[in-house]
Amino acid sequence: MSFSIYHDFTIKCEMSNVYDGISNPEQLKHWWPLKCSGIPKEGEIYNFNFTDKYDWYAKVSNCKVNEHIYFKLTKSDEDWQPTTFGFDLREKEDGVLVKFWHKDWPNCNAHFKHSSFCWALLLKGLKDYLEKGIIIPFQDRS
Repeated sequence: MSFSIYHDFTIKCEMSNVYDGISNPEQLKHWWPLKCSGIPKEGEIYNFNFTDKYDWYAKVSNCKVNEHIYFKLTKSDEDWQPTTFGFDLREKEDGVLVKFWHKDWPNCNAHFKHSSFCWALLLKGLKDYLEKGIIIPFQDRS
């Protein structure tokens, strides 16, 4: 048995801006990691650096511009290691529906529950960044 996190929400802006916000390392740094590198192309490796201790890597397992991007963790915490996460985007009348998921957690433990909470906060940061231009300093993203 494995466990999954799901968050669906709307961002009121253009599809291309949302896709850039979830796939462009320069945009990702405004709401998630401290440093980031990678290319949104299947098979490419992203580096999500939060600190020297949390310097994680993920492979793009699938992506299609303005539709979705999926990542498979390749180097991370033990609980995150077997997981995949991704974003599916759907155009709506009032913006873009973001369907976020983070699957294959081995345990429904405290780390899983904390990560679900953190994703909700971070995704709110993504929404605020894209809709209002708000960038929360990395040290305040807890």
